Amino acid sequence: MTPNEDPSATPPTIGVVGLGQMGSLLAKRLIGWPGGLCVYDVRPEAARPLVEEGAVLPDSLEELARSAGIISVMVLDDRQVDEVVNGIIPFARPGTVVALHSTIRASTAERLAAQAALTGVAVLDAPVSGGVLGASAGRLALLVGGDRDALDRCREPFGRFADLIVHFGPAGAGTRAKLSRNLINFVGLAAALEAARLADAAGVDIVKLGRVTTHSDALAGGPGAILIRNSSAPLEVDDPLRSIFVHTCALGEKDLALALDLGTELGVDLPLAATALGRLSDYFGLPTEQEET
Repeated sequence: MTPNEDPSATPPTIGVVGLGQMGSLLAKRLIGWPGGLCVYDVRPEAARPLVEEGAVLPDSLEELARSAGIISVMVLDDRQVDEVVNGIIPFARPGTVVALHSTIRASTAERLAAQAALTGVAVLDAPVSGGVLGASAGRLALLVGGDRDALDRCREPFGRFADLIVHFGPAGAGTRAKLSRNLINFVGLAAALEAARLADAAGVDIVKLGRVTTHSDALAGGPGAILIRNSSAPLEVDDPLRSIFVHTCALGEKDLALALDLGTELGVDLPLAATALGRLSDYFGLPTEQEET
């Protein structure tokens, strides 16, 4: 398919490179795509279940690059992404879109996009969020950087495994967004494990606590729900969100102080809680009391 062709006239063949846990789930969602599905992995046995369901296993990455119009890459790290994309670019037709679903360095995505553009190939950095459950259900989020027209050509097939596709800007922007999103995830995981230590020392059933946490997060949106401003700059005095943030921050500081007191009583160190208490007003974009006066 060339850039001048109507992408709706002949659905492109989709290629998926990297058939680990996530890659195989993405590929499985693409079984039955009207343009056909090619899959490839350095371990041919990883492709066998997909081939049994109708996917094609080419003899080489070169063969896949020559036949697929949209290629999803789901490998481990920057080195593997480099190897795969450099194995695709020389053989891909102009107009091919290569989507990098791995979480890598933004500079890697920028470099590969610039390199591929010289041959008429578009590289999108399109890391995924939602994990195995999201992939299995076709409910992943895609955080995309790169050419918007190239993304638009991919929306229909990508919609089979992602029900939220967000374009963040030029190449590298999707990766920067994913790293920011994962900061919430992994710092949150560390905080949950710290909370589990406190709960365990206090004789609280951790599994029951987990049920309460997932229930209330489903209602309130969890930590990410606070991301309702398009800036992290300090809140102006007349900002309509200021009273909400002041109230929420005050509750947080009170509850963190109580948790730290409980930790002291039980001999449980809570470094994340202590850091959060010391920085919460700053993170909320609120001035200290001294700055207010």
